[in-house]
Amino acid sequence: MLRPLLRKMGACLLAGAMLTCSLSACGDASSAESSDKIEYSQPAEESLADVELVKSDGTAKVTVADGHFQVGGKPLWLCGTNTPWDNWDDFGGQFDAAFWDDHFAQLHDAGINSSRVWILCSGDRGIQFGEDGSVTGMTDKFWNDVDQLMYIAAKHKIYIMATMMSFDCCKTGNRNNKKFRAMIQDDALTDSYVQNYIIPFAERYDSNDYLFSIDLCNEPDWIHENEEEGRIDWKPLVKFFAKCSQGIHQHSDILVTTGMGYIPNNSDVRGTNIVGDYLMKSYGDETACMDFYSVHFYDWMIQWHKNPFLLTPEEYGLDTSKPNVMGECSAKGSTDDNIDLVQAAQNLYDNGWDGVYPWTSNGSDNNGGFNEVTAYSKNMLAQIEELIFPLGKD
Repeated sequence: MLRPLLRKMGACLLAGAMLTCSLSACGDASSAESSDKIEYSQPAEESLADVELVKSDGTAKVTVADGHFQVGGKPLWLCGTNTPWDNWDDFGGQFDAAFWDDHFAQLHDAGINSSRVWILCSGDRGIQFGEDGSVTGMTDKFWNDVDQLMYIAAKHKIYIMATMMSFDCCKTGNRNNKKFRAMIQDDALTDSYVQNYIIPFAERYDSNDYLFSIDLCNEPDWIHENEEEGRIDWKPLVKFFAKCSQGIHQHSDILVTTGMGYIPNNSDVRGTNIVGDYLMKSYGDETACMDFYSVHFYDWMIQWHKNPFLLTPEEYGLDTSKPNVMGECSAKGSTDDNIDLVQAAQNLYDNGWDGVYPWTSNGSDNNGGFNEVTAYSKNMLAQIEELIFPLGKD
């Protein structure tokens, strides 16, 4: 199979240089690497400015009922986007609050109600490891940066899908890649990650209605498939997801998903649903589950699995007992099938998908950007404003 990472990694390298579902709802349904020697300067801690944590009253909390999203008993359609990073490794790195404040304001005005943001990109900032490889916690600057993001999100009514890590964390060349690979495959190290990163994150922001979901990992498919990311078996990856999901569900009401890069890994029809209930619960209890599914699609997949812009979730092979969103797709739509994003999003809505997150709102690569994203969102806003902003836009 042609390696699909080129669509994003060129942008990643440039960026580095340039710069409610209740608990019961889940039940229902290598060579030597010189990169290890790289020294990274740390941002000055004295630049920190405290931000008050958002304490919502639950009115805007996203929940799941009858296989779809809702807010306050009203249906919700996620007119979303990916704003994965501004400066790559933003949190604990070069976080620019002014960028996020301005960008989210513009997105809201154009009808966007949700953004998928990568909390860890390379895994080289923000997270702290002990000598034994255990995760000991996150830096103060990391928490301050995320506090600011969550404050800005609530201010502009942008629901955040927080992507906790990416396959990039295991990628050869990133400083902590061996630690992430070991952490996924060792129960005790996984537990330290859950106890000192995942649970504190969930508890800290559970009171903010605008952290609507946690995306456990961006495209773990490549951690399994590619030597460059460790080629880790599915069994420890599924166990890792189960432990993370349990931790979140047992300490918060935040919805959980995993952004799968390749549809056979998210379907009982086309392959094996790696994050489906059967496998997840085999490594945990009823809380070890996804609350909704987030699939990724790019044109290179069409020759094997057709175009989801022309299919219902069921026809694409997804479990429709839970919501299904298009968690990533090109902001240009599908050039192979001559479907621009405006038409692609319209088709997804008409065919019963629960939302769409084009890549990206800030033009991080050659897949389109703000103009394409806001063209689709304005089209949807004109038709279904009451589904995009059930509590009112302003």
